[in-house]
Amino acid sequence: MLRSRWSILTVIVVAQTGSISLLYGVPFLIPLMREAEGITLTQAGTLAAAPLLGVLAMLIIWGALADRFGERLIMTVGTLGTGVCGVGAALIDGPAALGLALVAAGGFGSSINVTSGRAILAAFDVTQRGLAMGIRQSAQPLGLSLAAAILPPLGLAWGYREALLVPAGICLVMGLVVAVVVPSHPREERSHVRAPSPYRDQRLWRVHLASALLVWPQFVGAVFALTYLVTEQRWDPVTAGALLAVVQLLGAGGRIGAGIWSDRVDSRMRPMRIIAAAGTVSMVVWALGDVFAAPLALFGLVAVTIIAACPNGLSFTATAELAGPAWAGRAMGVQNTGQNSMALAVAPAFAAIVTAIGWPLALIAAAVFPLVAVGLTPVRGERPDAVALPR
Repeated sequence: MLRSRWSILTVIVVAQTGSISLLYGVPFLIPLMREAEGITLTQAGTLAAAPLLGVLAMLIIWGALADRFGERLIMTVGTLGTGVCGVGAALIDGPAALGLALVAAGGFGSSINVTSGRAILAAFDVTQRGLAMGIRQSAQPLGLSLAAAILPPLGLAWGYREALLVPAGICLVMGLVVAVVVPSHPREERSHVRAPSPYRDQRLWRVHLASALLVWPQFVGAVFALTYLVTEQRWDPVTAGALLAVVQLLGAGGRIGAGIWSDRVDSRMRPMRIIAAAGTVSMVVWALGDVFAAPLALFGLVAVTIIAACPNGLSFTATAELAGPAWAGRAMGVQNTGQNSMALAVAPAFAAIVTAIGWPLALIAAAVFPLVAVGLTPVRGERPDAVALPR
C-alpha cells in the first residue's frame, strides 16, 4: 500500500507538471510572441492569461464530477484533452485562434487540479498529507521550471507556437498513464450520510480569500520575471529562462518543505501566514532594487518567485481537511476558482500598472496583496480534521 500511494503521487505530479508547463508556460514566450505578432506587453500578458479563462469556467464543474464519478475518469479525460488542445494551439494561425485554443486547454487542464488533490486526500492520512500535498503542489513550479528551460530555446529554434508541442505531447502520454495507475473513489463507494456544508464555517472562506491574494506575488514572478530580466536588465531570453528554471526548482523544494513544516507543527495556517509576510518583504526588496541596485532587484525577484510558490500546498491541504471527503472536490474547485480568478486579473492588470507608473511603484502595489493575506489567514482556532476518502 505504501508503494501504491507513492506511485499514484508520482504519476499525479508528472501529469500535472506537463499540464502546468503548457497552461502557464506561455509567459516564457512573450518576448518571441511580441516580436512575431507585433503586439504590446498588455496584449501579450492578456494572451498568456487565456488558459485561466478555461480553468475558471470548468473548475467547480470538474470538482462536482470528480465527487460523483471519481478521479480516474475525470483526470484521464482532462489530461488527454489538454494535450489535444495544446497541439491545436501550436498548429493554428493567428493570435485570436491561439487564445481560443489556450482557453480550451485551460478548461481541460483544470480537471487535474481538483482530481489530483482529491486522490491525495484518499491515499494519505493527516500525518503525511501536508508532505504529500506539498509534493503534489510542487508540480506547478516544476512545470514552470520545465517551461522556462525548454520553451525559449525551442521557440527560437522552431517558433513560439511550435514550442508548445513538447508540453502537449507530455500531456498526451501522461493521460494514458493516468488511466492505468490512478484509482477512483466515486460517491457510491462512500458513506451515504449527508455531510453539512463546510461553508458554514468562516475559516474555509478565509483560506480561500487569503490564498487568492497570495496569487499576486506568485503570478507577478511567474509571468513577468523573464520579461523584466530581458527588458529592464538586458538579459537574453535563453539565459533568463535558464535562471528561472533553477529558481522554479527551488520553489518546488519550498512547497515540499512547507508541507513537511505544516505536518511537524500540526498546522497549515501558521506556516502560510509567515510565508505571506516573507512574500511582502521580498516584493518590496525587488522594488527597491529596481531603483537603487540591479543585484538587489535580482535578489528580490528570485526571493519573490521562490517564496510565493510555497503556500499553495498548505492552502489546498487546509481546504481538503476543512471540507471533508463529501465536499473535497467541490471545495478544491472553489479554492482553485478563487486563485485563478485572481491570476486572470494579474497579468493584464500588472502589465497596465507597469506601463502607467513603472516597475518600482507597481511592485510596491503588488506587495499589498500578501500583506492583507497575513491578516486574513485563519490561524486562531485552526483544527484540521483527519478526514480521508476510502482507500
